[in-house]
Amino acid sequence: MKVLFLCTENSARSIMAEALLKHHGKGEYDVYSAGTSPAGINTQARQAIEHFGLSINGLFSKNVSEFAGEHFDYVITLCEKAGKECNTEVTGDHNLAWDFPEPRTRKDNNPYEKTLQELNSRLKMFLLIQEKQKPAPITPTLFYKSLADDIRLKTLVLIAVEKELCVCELMAALKEESQPKVSRHLAQLKKAGILSSRKHQQWVYYSVNPDLPHWMQNVIKITIVNEPHFIDEELAQLNAMGDRPTRVETCCA
Repeated sequence: MKVLFLCTENSARSIMAEALLKHHGKGEYDVYSAGTSPAGINTQARQAIEHFGLSINGLFSKNVSEFAGEHFDYVITLCEKAGKECNTEVTGDHNLAWDFPEPRTRKDNNPYEKTLQELNSRLKMFLLIQEKQKPAPITPTLFYKSLADDIRLKTLVLIAVEKELCVCELMAALKEESQPKVSRHLAQLKKAGILSSRKHQQWVYYSVNPDLPHWMQNVIKITIVNEPHFIDEELAQLNAMGDRPTRVETCCA
């Protein structure tokens, strides 16, 4: 999961959040932080991070423009100003606003340590929610049930052959005029854990989940190899759209 923390100066709050999630995430999260006006890591923030027992390796202030065009699962702003200024800079499947007060304006004793502790509590809750939302491991029964439909099976095989496809491309390939119908089948495959998705601008592209058990991936490959004509007509419809840039124009039409 890819997460970006944003704050105006990327000097304290967002840096602390990056350090905390890298520590608690245990390698399951790609974590970054940035700011609209990066000012370098605040000395007191650095001391608070080290006192908390966290690593400062790889932590440095970055401008949010460095991430322009990148897509994140979560974009989390830590101050109201950053939330307003970064709306068009980066995109995320989920955009959260956690408004923590600027440490240097706080009246508490040890304001940077206090801010770090509050961020730690919020991130522990965030991780708990993420853990509860993890899909259950896909079972053989669920896998085969998910394939027991002509549209879903052809959708999966088409995606496996093409590496990734969006809803518009699948509608053209399957000669389906109903976007909700195709989207519903895609949602079922994704919910089952068979497909994964990524968002680019206004399009969502679907691919075979790389974490799908190898034997399930082999079932898909064996189907493609042993039934080479199963999606001939659908591939012809897809190829009629042209290459990816031309297809995008078709999708926009």
